[in-house]
Amino acid sequence: MAGSNGPGETGRSGPGGQGGRDHRDDDLERRRRNLEASLATRQPDRQERKEGAGGATGYGQAMKLSSEFIAGVAVGAGLGWGIDRLAGTSPWGLIVFLLLGFVAGVLNVLRSVGKVAEFGHGSNQGPRRKD
Repeated sequence: MAGSNGPGETGRSGPGGQGGRDHRDDDLERRRRNLEASLATRQPDRQERKEGAGGATGYGQAMKLSSEFIAGVAVGAGLGWGIDRLAGTSPWGLIVFLLLGFVAGVLNVLRSVGKVAEFGHGSNQGPRRKD
């Protein structure tokens, strides 16, 4: 085949052997521009977020995350203290529920940030039947 750049051919189609290389460079440049355009359409608000991000939004996010964590720990400690008062198991209820509250607070923070999927909405929802 004349003019094709198959395996084993050198790509010399013009004088000096630059014809195939110019075509590959043009193709590569075209593909790079298409990739940049595709990325720009998929993430249009990235520049807007950088320009419009003020201290109030970061402060609000920090307050939300810290309050979710503190609420988990406080509820766990309150439940543990209440169970200890009712059952008479002095430090053990508080210790166990304080640890459970800590874990719940960490999970709430991770869910808010988006690092952990909501319960039942993950990609692995259990075994599926084959029909």
